Amino acid sequence: MAAMTSSARPFLNRRLAEFGTTVFAEMSALAMSTGSINLGQGFPDTDGPEEIREAAVRALRDGRGNQYPPGPGVPELRAAVAAHQLRRYALAYDPDTEVLVTAGATEAIAAALLALVEPGDEVVALEPYYDSYAACIAMAGGRRVPVTLRPHEGAFRLDLDELRAAVTDRTRLLLVNTPHNPTGTVLTREELAAVAELAVERDLLVVTDEVYEHLVFDDAEHVPLATLPGMRERTVTIGSAGKTFSFTGWKVGWITAAPGLVAAVRSAKQFLTYVASGPFQYAVAEALALPESFFAAFREDMRARREVLAAGLAEAGFAVFRPAGTYFVTTDIRPLGESDGFAFCRALPQRAGVVAIPNAVFYDHREEGAPFVRFAFCKRKGVLEEAVARLKRLAV
Repeated sequence: MAAMTSSARPFLNRRLAEFGTTVFAEMSALAMSTGSINLGQGFPDTDGPEEIREAAVRALRDGRGNQYPPGPGVPELRAAVAAHQLRRYALAYDPDTEVLVTAGATEAIAAALLALVEPGDEVVALEPYYDSYAACIAMAGGRRVPVTLRPHEGAFRLDLDELRAAVTDRTRLLLVNTPHNPTGTVLTREELAAVAELAVERDLLVVTDEVYEHLVFDDAEHVPLATLPGMRERTVTIGSAGKTFSFTGWKVGWITAAPGLVAAVRSAKQFLTYVASGPFQYAVAEALALPESFFAAFREDMRARREVLAAGLAEAGFAVFRPAGTYFVTTDIRPLGESDGFAFCRALPQRAGVVAIPNAVFYDHREEGAPFVRFAFCKRKGVLEEAVARLKRLAV
């Protein structure tokens, strides 16, 4: 017998009704049920540095972080984040008033948008975008305005005229992601300078997701938006330990921003998780102090994995957009005679024993992303080689 309710209204808040279960859950379940290689969800299949794992064990044993840590984050981690920003980018932040530790970058995004966006505000975001962006804008009551990155000469590029045209008198905030997931684009200094000029001219806040800051390849350069003229006081920069140190399950992220912005985001964050990841915060503080040789080796290792997957995908018949950053490769399936990324990804486990993600889930304009499919290369080289061998069946 169906459960009786006092109202015919749906259980789920109407702001979230369009989202449902994420495609990552669907595709990961498909990988499990078919025994396929999961190149869909972006998590490594090996742990990060042993000394950082041991730092977490040491914190647990020493009783550091086993109870509630301070709301803004443990002082050691806030100091390490500030030191990292100063050392790498010459950005000086006060660890007591300008750094806030979060439960991963996803909570940082949610807290920032809930704090800074009011119902009716417009948020301009670069499309395709990480799926939590849309959900968090909706929860804040904002209206998302996508500006689409489009293929051009082997990469996805931002149309600055389109960006400028998207800003109206109702625009509150720009939501920027570079290095960009899922396309692998790294916005150039010139593109970011134009974004900064627009933000200053129209007096906009900017939330910038820079979790892949240490994963830029070849001649690409990561330029934090906060380093550009007029941006230090209006930018909330989001960072994360998960992507850089390969401990995604620890869920340690952070924001750096001017005191007023940090205070606002903290006001929202305290009613989400309140605090999280106590012992892991101490370990991440040590990780951020690792020598440059660690970051260089990590980057080179991921670059080599990119080459394995990108070359194999090309041999299998995909059109490949070689990423300048992140650990994802976007492909075009039209050379394979396909055009529907959803149908292709749902059939791929049976056809080739591999799971990928249809990029269309990252678009408001689904037709723009229909023929594109994303693969993750943050896996062991042997796993990637086996995946490539399986995918070559598609070219037969």
